[in-house]
Amino acid sequence: MRINLRKGFLLLITVLCSGAMFAQITVSGKVDSEEGPLPGVNVVVKGTSNGTATDFDGFYSLDNVAADAVLEFSFVGFSTQDVPVNGRTTIDINLLADAQTLDEVVVIGYGSVKKSDATGAIDAIGAKDITTVNAANPAEVLRGKVAGVQITQTSGEPGAGLNIRVRGNSSIRSGNDPLIVVDGVPLAGGDVSAAGGDVNGLGSAPPRNPLNFINQDDIESINVLKDASSTAIYGSRGANGVILITTKKGTLGKPQFDYSTSMGFQKVSNPIDMMSSQQYAEQASLNGSPSLDHGSRGYDYEDAIFRTANTISHDLSASFSGDDSRTRMSFGYRDQEGIVKETGMKKYTFSLNNSLKAFNEKFLLETNVLTSHITDEAQLITGGAGFIGNLLGSALYWNPTYPIFNDDGSYFVKGSDYLNPVQLLNSYDDNANTTRILASISPTVHITNKLDYKFVFGVDYSTSDRASQLAADFQLNDVSGGTTADGSPAGGLAFLFDVERFNKTFENILTYRNDFSENFSLNALLGYSFYSYEYKSNTASAKYFNVNQKNLVDNIEGGKNSDFRTSSLKNVQELQSFFARAEMAIFENLLVTASLRFDGSSKVGENETYGTFPAVGVAYKIFDNNDSPVNNLKIRGNWGIVGNQEFGVYSSRAYGRYNNGALSQSGNSNADLKWETTTNFGVGVDFRLFNNLSGSFDYYHRITEDLIFPQPGASNVPNNAGAATFVNLPGQLKNTGYEISLTWDVLRNEDWSLSLSGNAAFLDNKMEDFPLFIETGGINGQGLTGAYAQIIANKLPLYTYYLNEWRGFDANGNSIYAAADGSDTGLGGASKKVLKKSGLPDTNVGFSLNGNWRNLDFSAAFYGQFGGYIYNNTANALFFKGSFLGDRNVPLEYATTNQVQGDPNSPSTRYLESGDFFRFANLNIGYTINGDKLGNYVDRLRFQFSANNLFVITDYSGFDPEVDTNKAISGVNSAGMDYLAYPNSKGFTLGVSVGF
Repeated sequence: MRINLRKGFLLLITVLCSGAMFAQITVSGKVDSEEGPLPGVNVVVKGTSNGTATDFDGFYSLDNVAADAVLEFSFVGFSTQDVPVNGRTTIDINLLADAQTLDEVVVIGYGSVKKSDATGAIDAIGAKDITTVNAANPAEVLRGKVAGVQITQTSGEPGAGLNIRVRGNSSIRSGNDPLIVVDGVPLAGGDVSAAGGDVNGLGSAPPRNPLNFINQDDIESINVLKDASSTAIYGSRGANGVILITTKKGTLGKPQFDYSTSMGFQKVSNPIDMMSSQQYAEQASLNGSPSLDHGSRGYDYEDAIFRTANTISHDLSASFSGDDSRTRMSFGYRDQEGIVKETGMKKYTFSLNNSLKAFNEKFLLETNVLTSHITDEAQLITGGAGFIGNLLGSALYWNPTYPIFNDDGSYFVKGSDYLNPVQLLNSYDDNANTTRILASISPTVHITNKLDYKFVFGVDYSTSDRASQLAADFQLNDVSGGTTADGSPAGGLAFLFDVERFNKTFENILTYRNDFSENFSLNALLGYSFYSYEYKSNTASAKYFNVNQKNLVDNIEGGKNSDFRTSSLKNVQELQSFFARAEMAIFENLLVTASLRFDGSSKVGENETYGTFPAVGVAYKIFDNNDSPVNNLKIRGNWGIVGNQEFGVYSSRAYGRYNNGALSQSGNSNADLKWETTTNFGVGVDFRLFNNLSGSFDYYHRITEDLIFPQPGASNVPNNAGAATFVNLPGQLKNTGYEISLTWDVLRNEDWSLSLSGNAAFLDNKMEDFPLFIETGGINGQGLTGAYAQIIANKLPLYTYYLNEWRGFDANGNSIYAAADGSDTGLGGASKKVLKKSGLPDTNVGFSLNGNWRNLDFSAAFYGQFGGYIYNNTANALFFKGSFLGDRNVPLEYATTNQVQGDPNSPSTRYLESGDFFRFANLNIGYTINGDKLGNYVDRLRFQFSANNLFVITDYSGFDPEVDTNKAISGVNSAGMDYLAYPNSKGFTLGVSVGF
């Protein structure tokens, strides 16, 4: 003991007297990667809050560094490196890219953590991966990149909505999309843009994706929180997972300017092969119906409504800093034509990020602003069209031997239930304008070296207006044929819809960090938040205008008075929360995370205002040694309860809405209505082997209870017999799954690098102890009114198909179906059966390749889905022998069957197809020239080529197997339904970017 004390005393004297060796010094240097300098790398004196970030050229400078300190270099998507200073004033390093490394810094709720210290299932996508995908919506970059995350675009239309599922569905009627948090501000669920009006018999166009307002070039990282250990801090909003989007910040050093532009084109990726006019004429003759040949030979449905669409984008950003501040500003423009004529999207974006330090770095003020203005042009490609179809349907069924135009140049019109697709294209106008501002201001006070207080005030304001009209001289049942007040011929329809949202966020967060000893450290937070979400909408519609009137929406009151309709709606939702979390490291290897949140919501019943959402996660580092074959090995487990409040705002209370001046009650109260709750349990393993193979494995089990649904027999409840009462149903929705992710650094040296990444997720879901038999998956088309394809019932997976089993045609050309006893029968004796097939895939896979040779880099991404089935409602409605013999076009295979004309196109397994596919999603090739070869004014020049959706391997006969037309019945969503959906496209893009 005396010897140790003496050595300590001598060491203390030496430290005090040897200022040259242990003085506070300034360390500077440059951080590179295999692709060149890395801007935005965090450089921190390990164990302190003293840090900085690299500038655009990868340079950094850090003051007040002890000569014996250790610098920690970290950046999302790259391996963290710890470098001893050893008295040096210049330290240059090269970070290695590794998207799956255990040392990666990932963003979590209200903070960040090394992935090696995380107790939950978290995945991150960095800016490097984001820029390789040319997408209008930032969520698209997650496709195939994160195990357990399924992204399905509702259609191929620019700006169309996305269905995002993290570890499957957690509800049967409430929302299933994850909570989105942008720069610390949770977004409200639901649509932001206005939906299109319902055009009689043709359906209505859906709203656009609410995430379109974010410019992809502004995103620094996207983090996905998948289990209760990571999502329970968001309480009643965490049941569907959480996606955290972090935007780019300003960098230190000299002012930096970056400009990029790209041009590309897209074409329909997999058109349905319809009969040509010559084939149609031949088949008409072979079937003894030569009268179906009307002589014309020039029609092709692809030429009629599709086009080669162009896309152009421009992005300009500026980053500059002072002694105590960092600022980044950006401007973006994107003009994306749709592959369907007269469709497209234009997007204008602006962002501002600023951080300001004051009072000797005791005070930090962060400001974030994202603004956008989006104009959408749409056409009548809808999921709710009747037997006369929509634009796509009319283009498909149009008899190719009919002309489009008469000899005098007017449109050829066959009838009001047989639409000329080109006339419909030119007679319908649908335009929407959406402006959105997401802004937040976050002051942080460093009370002590261990205690911080942060306040967040966020505003999310959006306004959207949509105007659509069908020309007054267009012939359509119930839209044409009317009369004006003076008895003149009238027609047409006009629709106006505006939506305004004003959401406010208030958060107060105390953070405490302390290393009590080498064996125990604590990172804790305590918070209070209040959210207010306000929604308002107004609609007006009219029809029967003077046939000579053109701009119907500009004089909507010019329609027939008796057919003028207006309505308005307003609702407000409030959420108050108290939350706490503690992250503990015990003996370095044992990690524990515990969180608790109390949420009080105006959505639930008065007797259930507050809910409690606890969670705990535990991890143990078995190995942590870069010099051994097993570099890292960590096991973890978690348990927690999270909620889902993505249901109607006033589901628990009686409310009403105005319609033409009259207030009607739309719901009955239920004071005992509570949140749907999901109990999560999961275990996982993270590992890295041989310094080049890393990955993770997860197993999870989720049970959702208290499912919200309209009360069975609600028409018998008191107060208002026509209004539903929402209740919590008995029963459970269970999800069980496995996930695996692997990354292999195949090659890495001074000139070459090559890495392979892959992931797979396997999901099983089932209803248990569920009392209802719920119909969904509505089917549209001639003779199909009231038909449905899917059910939700006890002991079955969600969206199980429930159909007649089709067995072919008999000798007379009539369909054969299975009877209840399994024998063959006609339609009258057919018995629907529960099929062991669902609209949800049970397997999702992703695979990517990344590499470079000197300044040339390349990447390729693939993904696929297996085990799900698609109901081809398009084929059911349009493709059968009777349709062909009834003067409509069909694919050749349907015209050549022996089906008789009178055999009905009844819903059956004939139109149920496998939805399995594997897609070559993206190819990206880039070449970067660094500043030392470009002179004094240009720091970096990059050329890039990308190709999207190059091919898909599938047996599906429709446009694309990755489709999800919303065929909900009574608010219960469907999955795997395809009906006249806007097709997907494949495209190629060339881009160039330059940095100054």
